[in-house]
Amino acid sequence: MSVPHTPMPRFHLAMPVDDLAAARQFYGGVLGLEQGRSADTWVDWNLHGHQFVTHLAPAGPERAHNQVDGHDVPVPHFGLILSPPQFQALAERLRAAGTTFVIEPHVRFAGRPGEQWTMFLLDPAGNALEFKAFADDSQIFAD
Repeated sequence: MSVPHTPMPRFHLAMPVDDLAAARQFYGGVLGLEQGRSADTWVDWNLHGHQFVTHLAPAGPERAHNQVDGHDVPVPHFGLILSPPQFQALAERLRAAGTTFVIEPHVRFAGRPGEQWTMFLLDPAGNALEFKAFADDSQIFAD
């Protein structure tokens, strides 16, 4: 899957769905998006160079979480894909501000396709944000 180079940050957006088969049919079949990595509870999609993820999440008033590489990832969440230096600078800025992380900055999928730095935090309203960085942008949608 090819990812166009752009000087602008690409967005990463995760949305809850209640049926992954229906999500695959709509996003892959109807919209024609290329599918990237997936698991039993989520599917990555190439949305014009942006990382759009459908996460299996039951409907209800409580926030859902999915297990991803050993961590409880909040769904829904949104954020940006930064360069590694931008990611490290932001992580340090957040630490200096006393930010409480939902998931501390760390490397996910180490040594595997899609290896990335990632961190999760909540905004003041409780919205989950993820910031991530790939050493190799060609791995954003690696399978």
